[in-house]
Amino acid sequence: MSGYPESSSKENAIDFERIENGDDNRTTIMIKNVPNKYSQRALLDVIDVNHAGKYDFFYLPIDFRNKCNLGYAFLNFTSPKAILDFAKEFSGKRWDRYNSEKVCEICFGRIQGRDRLIEHFRSSRLMRKKDKYRPLLFDTAEPG
Repeated sequence: MSGYPESSSKENAIDFERIENGDDNRTTIMIKNVPNKYSQRALLDVIDVNHAGKYDFFYLPIDFRNKCNLGYAFLNFTSPKAILDFAKEFSGKRWDRYNSEKVCEICFGRIQGRDRLIEHFRSSRLMRKKDKYRPLLFDTAEPG
């Protein structure tokens, strides 16, 4: 059992061929092994180099006591195919910042889609915290 809230079971594995063929239409991924020193802004800066405008939801859970992230994040893409370039860039790669030995892992999230993510977090205690700890929503012009 891992320390993450969702497992990397086979059903949550990213299957490039199924996405390319249109057989898997999920859009929400979990990014694992994020170095704990990354803030929301720092992680988004890394993601946005090649993926700005391709996602509409981002959440990096924070441990409120020590002000560090919990080592994972959620990202909802506007189209399933946008996941392919993201996974090719990040999956299995070491993080560049903070001298980290952690290797990024990508899998599908348990909760899928922006609307379901919003519904999930709407009544959460998290929404009473400071804005910098809440999930972020983005408007995108068109699916990426």
